[in-house]
Amino acid sequence: MNHQARIQAAVAGIVALGFASLVAAQPVPQKAGTEKCYGVAKAGKNDCGTAKHACAGMAKTDNDPAEWKYVAKGTCDKMGGKMMAPK
Repeated sequence: MNHQARIQAAVAGIVALGFASLVAAQPVPQKAGTEKCYGVAKAGKNDCGTAKHACAGMAKTDNDPAEWKYVAKGTCDKMGGKMMAPK
């Protein structure tokens, strides 16, 4: 492979990674009748990102207070979650 082809392959790889990160950074769309609930998401089942990672499906532990997911309206408190992000 010549020098020019290597540079083109490297640039193509960087561009592909950029597009992949844009797609992964999208939150799960909120459905009608749901609300955000912090602290109830299971590992890998969160609906969006935090300061720890890019986005949905990346929670590392169950019930992390900073992770959230959509739940049916009125059920967050019953599940032991919080409606507001931790400070």
